[in-house]
Amino acid sequence: MREPLDQAALLRRHGVQVTAQRLAVLRAVSEQPHSTAADIDTAARAEIGAISLQAVYDALATLTDKGIIRRIQPAKSPARYEGRVGDNHHHLICRTCGRMVDADCAVGYAPCLTAPADSDYEIDEAEVIYWGRCPECVAAAAVVAVGLPREHATRENGRSGMPSRPRAPTASTRGQSSKVNH
Repeated sequence: MREPLDQAALLRRHGVQVTAQRLAVLRAVSEQPHSTAADIDTAARAEIGAISLQAVYDALATLTDKGIIRRIQPAKSPARYEGRVGDNHHHLICRTCGRMVDADCAVGYAPCLTAPADSDYEIDEAEVIYWGRCPECVAAAAVVAVGLPREHATRENGRSGMPSRPRAPTASTRGQSSKVNH
């Protein structure tokens, strides 16, 4: 995440007109990395009052196009936005609670992976998302596995039992449908 700086000057340096809506969206992304557009909309409304969801999407698109913020699109999940740009990092996502955190590149240089030599592409970047369970969800599952009720496990590790973000799809829920094939 970027250190706090004059965000209006940042917008100007990138040729973006400074508006209250863009500043509110940029602040929301800076203060809450890996937020969805809905999360950013809520934060921007809390800051400036009246802003339409379309204005939030427009600001996110402009800021992303200008390289001021980064859009991450995990599979089967809403897009998320962050202010950490210009480096080679990846992401870890918890399948249980949806928490996303940054993961520095293990190799240290782009593209971080080796593609097949016969592709004829000049590859300059690889986007990697690691999926698994965060330490809190692993600990909660371990407590449940030894026979304590789930609500005890979530109280013990300081979590409410309700995820702060929508749950990411799990292997058991992917591809489920209400239709029955015969």
